[in-house]
Amino acid sequence: MNIALAHTFRALRHANFRRFFVGQSLSMIGTWLQQVAMGWLVWRLTGSPWLLGVVAFCANIGILAFGPFAGVLADRVNKRRALYVTQSLMLVQAVVLALLTWLGHIQIWHLIVAALWLGTVFAFDVPLRQAMYVHLVDDRADLSNAIALNSFMVNAARVIGPALAGLLLAVVGEAVCFALNALSFVAVMWAIRRISWPDSARSSARFGGWWTSWKEGARYAFGFAPVRALLALVAVAAWTIAPYSALMPIYAGRVYGGGAHTLGFLLAAAGCGALGSTIYLARRHTIRGLGKVIALAAGGCGVALAAFAYLTVFPVALLLLAVVGGGLILAAASSNTIIQTVVDDRLRGRVAGFYTMAFLGVAPLGNLASGALADAIGVQATFAVNGALFAATAVWFWRRLPALAKLMRPTYERLGIVGGEE
Repeated sequence: MNIALAHTFRALRHANFRRFFVGQSLSMIGTWLQQVAMGWLVWRLTGSPWLLGVVAFCANIGILAFGPFAGVLADRVNKRRALYVTQSLMLVQAVVLALLTWLGHIQIWHLIVAALWLGTVFAFDVPLRQAMYVHLVDDRADLSNAIALNSFMVNAARVIGPALAGLLLAVVGEAVCFALNALSFVAVMWAIRRISWPDSARSSARFGGWWTSWKEGARYAFGFAPVRALLALVAVAAWTIAPYSALMPIYAGRVYGGGAHTLGFLLAAAGCGALGSTIYLARRHTIRGLGKVIALAAGGCGVALAAFAYLTVFPVALLLLAVVGGGLILAAASSNTIIQTVVDDRLRGRVAGFYTMAFLGVAPLGNLASGALADAIGVQATFAVNGALFAATAVWFWRRLPALAKLMRPTYERLGIVGGEE
């Protein structure tokens, strides 16, 4: 049992990754506290599905607009200094929200501006962190485990954060959630300060022109069919499945007749499924076979969301949301693990920027579209349509797997991944 546990968390034996893991874990819990509190505050102030979609759209549109540019930047700058800047800017945003809410001056336009601010900064922060993983482990063989544990960390926060937010919202209100998120950034900056940064953390890509660097990353991301297919599947997931969390306050209030605690349970159920998926990924020895895992996870996720749409039995709904959350994260994190494992180090930040754009950048468009669709045909029909679309995408990906595996084989052989299977 101890051996299995040590294998699952093997990347934590590297001091740099361990420090990053602790600091980022606290920050992610704070991020989920704020995200749930913002959604609930929008719903409490307006009661509008459309405005829920608008705020969720604003929280991620910066990633769509700046993701590729941010990826080029991540390959060129001093990552420690850049992370200090992004974390400080996000801390300021959380402090302003906490003060406005505590003083009773918060308005919907404040939340929209705050979401735009956070999303823009996050667009630069994510590729920096994605490009950093290879420098946090001394043994390159532990890179895939570090990526999986990062997903584990994010999704553990998805379980803890919403559950804690539901309790805090019911007892002390939204301002405390925003304040705790502000405090959590201190933990990240502590971790950044303690990490020993190698010289290789500054890439030679900085000697090239911006446009040339961007085109080089784009050629790899969209010119290599397996990576292109993975990015396409992740983008469809972001459009169809990711909006469930932004629209979940409607289910908590209208369908189940509950309050903030009901919202916390629903989101935490999805987080539990996601957490289980990341533990499974961390226990894997190799990325071989992940293609089939991605297809099956995507198919199960789409079917579960469609089934959840019209269900009113709360315990069964929680189980289905666990499948939705688990399938979404398993498909997305597996895709990221494959991409980050096979990409050259010099392209890592740029390709991470394209992945971030596909997953987090497309999400605001999905949130906006789903919010509008929910206003037009109802949130339940919206979930049913979105689930069916993603299930169809999973079938498309499954049918392409043999051809993609053949194209991936030379890369896998070069990296020493026996058999070259996807």
